[in-house]
Amino acid sequence: MNKDRIEGSAKQVKGAIEEGAGKLVGDEKLQAEGRADKVEGKIQNAVGGVKDAAKDALNK
Repeated sequence: MNKDRIEGSAKQVKGAIEEGAGKLVGDEKLQAEGRADKVEGKIQNAVGGVKDAAKDALNK
């Protein structure tokens, strides 16, 4: 597991918390920021997965 995957997962969690807090207090902007963080985290996690796969392929 590389840095991108760890940071991506953390962004997804942060985004979920922000989105939930936004829903709780009725803040659309906070909800949107949370959704954006979740998407960004998913992308970063996927990039990390590709890097891991490439590294594994090179080491075989």
